[in-house]
Amino acid sequence: MKFTVTRGLFAAAALSLSAFAAQAQENPECIAPANPGGGWDFTCRQVGKSLQDLGLIDKTMQVVNLAGGGGGVAFAEVVNKRADDNSLIVAASSATATRLAQGAYPGNSMDQVRWLAAIGADYGVIAVSADSEVETLPQLLDTIKADPSSVSVAGGSAVGGWDHLKVLIAASAYGIEDVRSVKYIAFDGGGEAVTQLLAGSVQAFTGDISEAKGFVDSGDIKVIAVLSPERLPGEFADFPTAKEQGVDAIGANWRGFYAPGGMSDEAYDAWVSKIGDLYASDEWKEVMAANGLAPLDLQGAAFQEFVAGSVAQIQSISKDIGIIK
Repeated sequence: MKFTVTRGLFAAAALSLSAFAAQAQENPECIAPANPGGGWDFTCRQVGKSLQDLGLIDKTMQVVNLAGGGGGVAFAEVVNKRADDNSLIVAASSATATRLAQGAYPGNSMDQVRWLAAIGADYGVIAVSADSEVETLPQLLDTIKADPSSVSVAGGSAVGGWDHLKVLIAASAYGIEDVRSVKYIAFDGGGEAVTQLLAGSVQAFTGDISEAKGFVDSGDIKVIAVLSPERLPGEFADFPTAKEQGVDAIGANWRGFYAPGGMSDEAYDAWVSKIGDLYASDEWKEVMAANGLAPLDLQGAAFQEFVAGSVAQIQSISKDIGIIK
């Protein structure tokens, strides 16, 4: 009889976990904290499509673009209004960690949400319009050195955000002593930043490979530097690194997701499992290769610890360059 009761308890527990897992995908939704066309938008849409293609979710994932405050509007929405939503995940990246590290989400901290998993790392790029006379990173940085006001660099994160930090890291590595002289203009997402570049409103773009790829393929922009230790493989092999041009600047943007802080353990575990299964699939390896994503295999507690480390590191960098005190 005891064995029968124990089996019944295990069956009930399994049924409960299954129910929560089902709830987690009942109406799956992903918030992209920026306008369409940027890295967060790519993360939501590509992961949502791949999860469904692999049968890891039964329904099409709804993608909601909620721009503003470098991700702060979305973060506040999740913390204040959707804290116990088991069907919601939110695209995040090094830009998210940067804003949290710098206290740019007023009253919010990384501990108010649950960090799910990474889906890869996206190396930074610096690009110009296809018809620009600028051909190399040193050429762009020399122009900034000579007359900082003559070059505006656009990015999809707020002032002091990760896109901004990347161009400052490059400028500092090139010997520009006052990196605050670099003229950076913030937009809500990489897509909007590239649009302003094409319109001639700015002279350069700082973002990530995944954001730039479509515009490179269409012939609208040219990448003058990838902020990676060595050239990326495959179709990205033609893009020169900053390092090979004498600028020792590296910037990798991790991509992943967080969930509401009040999400149940069962739903959290279900999402972690789904994203982990996606990451391990051959289909996702193809997506990573096609979009310039480097490996970053972290889920659950390991990812939570990684984000905490990223926040601490960015706080240190931001203090070094005077972004925060």
